[in-house]
Amino acid sequence: MSADTRSEELEFTGLAERHRRELHVHCYRMLGSFEDAEDTVQETFLRAWRRRETFEGRSTFRAWLYRIATNACLDLLAKLRPQPATGGEVPWLQPYPDRLLDELPAGDADEPETVAVARETIELAYLIAVQHLAPRPRAVLVLRDVLGWPAKDVAELLGDSVNSVNSALQRARAGMREHLPAERQDWTGGEEDAATRDLVRRFTDASVATDVDALAGMLRDDVRCSMPPTPGLCVGREAVVNDWIKDGFPEMTGLRAVPAAVNRQPAVAFYHWREREGAYLPLTVDALRVSGGLITEILTFHADRFPALGLPERLPADGTEQLR
Repeated sequence: MSADTRSEELEFTGLAERHRRELHVHCYRMLGSFEDAEDTVQETFLRAWRRRETFEGRSTFRAWLYRIATNACLDLLAKLRPQPATGGEVPWLQPYPDRLLDELPAGDADEPETVAVARETIELAYLIAVQHLAPRPRAVLVLRDVLGWPAKDVAELLGDSVNSVNSALQRARAGMREHLPAERQDWTGGEEDAATRDLVRRFTDASVATDVDALAGMLRDDVRCSMPPTPGLCVGREAVVNDWIKDGFPEMTGLRAVPAAVNRQPAVAFYHWREREGAYLPLTVDALRVSGGLITEILTFHADRFPALGLPERLPADGTEQLR
């Protein structure tokens, strides 16, 4: 590689890296998977470097990267998940840590970075609904309703007419209304009300104590519980409680918990005592959706999500814990 090429690559990389986090969020919203989004951002940068000569300055560099990222997502969806999610489950869903969302600077409500991580379009309920849309209407919805792109720009990106884009947007909005919960959560990162904080605290305490009766009293009648990628969706308080009892949850001992935050909603990370290791090791992360003072959804993620969420790899026996 010549010195000039190396210099050009460094300059290009510097420009692209400024947009890495918001592109990652965009790909995550399209794909529902944190890991697939990471891979797709890398593919986006690779494609952009190879096609750098095609950037003519007719749009911003940021918009050009979004075009490449969107097409990379569509290519991956065509290969991995040609059919959208069905029913209430999204097996490939993974949480997005708030600590990474916080890497984007806060600004005015109409600034691109702020729009990209708006709570309403990053919470898990929204992500689940998006994953039920076919890939192209999904792209139209995200570009038009989340990022605010004009219809003509979306049509150019997808090689469609403006009429086709507008039609796809209407279908996508109808699909979202079908799959979004009737009541969206009221909790917002950093601005949660005292009642929600108290509910999360009581949920944490009751979970550590495996107090099923106390937990049941915090659930709304139509609560939904799932554990991606494990198949199965429980709907309704009675079904959820019966599932916990069947799995032996009331007999568990040796649990500890630390607070977490994913997708701009409250979460709790649970650890289980392991005698051989002499420490509490990662078990699960429960992400909660709260509405009307009750828990309306629990999404439980496996221990393999702990590193990405910046959670401790273990808690010592004395109960002290340090976040990495």
